[in-house]
Amino acid sequence: MASRRNFQYSSLPTDEDYGNGRQFDRRFDYTPKSFDKIPWKSIALALFLLFLGSVLLFLSYFILAGHMGGERSQAYGLLALGILTFLPGFYETRIAYYSWRGAKGYRFASIPDY
Repeated sequence: MASRRNFQYSSLPTDEDYGNGRQFDRRFDYTPKSFDKIPWKSIALALFLLFLGSVLLFLSYFILAGHMGGERSQAYGLLALGILTFLPGFYETRIAYYSWRGAKGYRFASIPDY
């Protein structure tokens, strides 16, 4: 049977005051202006992934069709890499495009900012 230990616990000191004088936490401040901030780096990354994925998919198609030299294993590798780069690029580019067009339910805030 385990022995019971007697510890005197005390509360940890806090930096924030959540009483009557509540401090404002900017992490949870969502203003309409923050929704309209355009994440340019994320959009550039999404366009790069879309372009790279398209190139890899076209290369794998040309190798599989016999228009380019190469083995089938190379084509399957390019196909897998093309899918892995094309899908996130397409997804983020689509969100950015619909946000730019002002479609209902799409905002630039749903794109992660780097």
